Amino acid sequence: MLKRFGRHPAVLKTVGSFLAAYLKFIHKSNRFVIDPPGIYDELSEDVPVIVAMWHGQHFMAPFIRPEGYSVSVMISRSADGEINAIAAEKLGLGLIRASGSQKAHQIAKRGGMRGFIEALRTLRKGENVALTADVPKGPARVAGAGIVQLAKHSGRPILPVAVATSRSIELNSWDKASINLPFGCGAIAIGDLIHVDPEADDDAVEASRLAVEAGLNATTRRAYELVGRSDG
Repeated sequence: MLKRFGRHPAVLKTVGSFLAAYLKFIHKSNRFVIDPPGIYDELSEDVPVIVAMWHGQHFMAPFIRPEGYSVSVMISRSADGEINAIAAEKLGLGLIRASGSQKAHQIAKRGGMRGFIEALRTLRKGENVALTADVPKGPARVAGAGIVQLAKHSGRPILPVAVATSRSIELNSWDKASINLPFGCGAIAIGDLIHVDPEADDDAVEASRLAVEAGLNATTRRAYELVGRSDG
């Protein structure tokens, strides 16, 4: 009964609304810097892009979006995903409801193929798409092939991003989730664009997947360094 209660639409909406309000509060109560400075001006000719982040480090990701840019985020259809989707909408993001996979041949499961097609359409309309590169439930911080396939078929580059705050609670979860806290400083780190050749074979796709991992690890380390902490 408690499980059914926790999945009731009214409960999910309440929790999602609270999460959006909390994240706004965290953003306003921390002094954020963007690294490197002026990066958004440099990227203006490269949009739309595929924004990549690590799962568990994604809560503050809505605030990476500069004013005037549209971003649709891929979120699973699970109960937790529904909460995140409600929060994301309230924070001004578009939604693509689908789950990813570590393996390319599993992308059709859990609405993955439909989400993949919708993400392609969104990018072709000139709008950015954001998604976590690693897939529940683990292993953490191992990029799946799905994000690389999206870059390959869309012709759009992958942009690694990370957000960290000086004060947070680090959970002992599969994704090393961070619960950001107020009254400190924050950093948004932007990595180098990763381009995937439309003719990439399996070896090239794997090389790009590893590049996504390296790019996300580097931006995550940089974000934590900027707030005076070490990642993990």
